[in-house]
Amino acid sequence: MPVIGFLSSVSPAAFQTLSGAFQNGLNEGGYVEGRNVAIEYRWAEGQYDRLPALAADLVGRRVAVIVANTAAAPVAKAATSTIPIVFTTGEDPVKSGLVLSLNRPGGNLTGVVSLNAEIGPKRLELLKELLPTAISIGLLVNPANPISETLTRDAQVASRMLGLQLHVLAAGTERELDSAFAELLQLRADALVIGADAFLSGRSGQLAALAARHAVPTVSPYRPFTTAGGLMSYGGSNADASRLTGVYAARILKGEKPADLPVQQSTKVEFVINLRTAKALGLTVPLPLLGRADEVIE
Repeated sequence: MPVIGFLSSVSPAAFQTLSGAFQNGLNEGGYVEGRNVAIEYRWAEGQYDRLPALAADLVGRRVAVIVANTAAAPVAKAATSTIPIVFTTGEDPVKSGLVLSLNRPGGNLTGVVSLNAEIGPKRLELLKELLPTAISIGLLVNPANPISETLTRDAQVASRMLGLQLHVLAAGTERELDSAFAELLQLRADALVIGADAFLSGRSGQLAALAARHAVPTVSPYRPFTTAGGLMSYGGSNADASRLTGVYAARILKGEKPADLPVQQSTKVEFVINLRTAKALGLTVPLPLLGRADEVIE
């Protein structure tokens, strides 16, 4: 029975909602966990410094293919040049050095790109449309994630174009999340944008609760944030990206090479608004904004 090594920077609980989508992708390729494929899971639980040891463990076990998320992908690449790797990432995999090109990845990596990092400026635009008088916005990033530099740079450019003052807040632990919101209140920021990051995604419930407690209009890349009571979410569909990852893992198990599989782009973007939260914040959502939402929670 072939073995898939699953390397993730998040926790099992954070991945729970996406597990079914990944399994569906495997099923499409004729593989069912426990029947004709085994999966060795390795979770960094938001502690990115644990990833190298976890990757080395999977390489030592000689798994047939490694599946890795955004933060784990470069670590997996550094750990092996022979075991096939299928990644999911929210940033440009060519710019980040994962692959040579999207059509011809080269080497032992291929994967799926979801629209999360590159549409960060759009989240600022949505907040500005909802809060036209806003002048100060916070951006929450995880400093342990290399993508945070790109997120910050893009947000700074977008904020200047929108006439907004941007405050960058850093949090890589649960305790730092509380400190970030305390700093946000001291700065008297009008709203908050949550950056794309696996750790922050896994803390969607906690972030929604903090935003509600401090009455801060907040937008996240991740739908679970909005379903947990957050105001808005706008980002690529992680479920769609996870399914496509499973499809590619199955194709590699059947003998295809990563170098011959073009990097796929999950083009599905979800915009969700929680009207109950908007009312609790005393906000009236403009009709054009409601009309563009894929889902409205009432």
